[in-house]
Amino acid sequence: MNRKIRKIITGLIIIIIIIAGGGIFYLSRGLNEGQNMLVDPIPQTALEDLPDGSYRGRHEFRRWTNEVEVVIENNEIKEINIIEDIRFVRGNVQEDLFARVKNNQSTDVDVISDATVTSKAYLQAITTAINLGVAGQE
Repeated sequence: MNRKIRKIITGLIIIIIIIAGGGIFYLSRGLNEGQNMLVDPIPQTALEDLPDGSYRGRHEFRRWTNEVEVVIENNEIKEINIIEDIRFVRGNVQEDLFARVKNNQSTDVDVISDATVTSKAYLQAITTAINLGVAGQE
């Protein structure tokens, strides 16, 4: 009986190790590439040319894929809403990052500590929303 229990426990431990390894692989895949990603800045005069309204932007990159809506009023970014969120977001990343963007009226802001790839993915989606809005006005 002891031998049978040991085999079952050993099998369970192996399954747990395989699941944990797969989870770590999934969560870390793309981290280096994402940390080195360059975020396109919002063009200098983009907000001046953009009429009031809501503009959507999407950034696709593995588990950091996201879509945002940027609300423009009086040539300023007033609100940023998440349409499709990133998987596994930590704490107040969105609130802190979006406040920085609104305060600076730019995506040229410091990323959130320990959330570099997440921050860059949101910033790129915001830039895309503004750029698509400007392109629609031309």
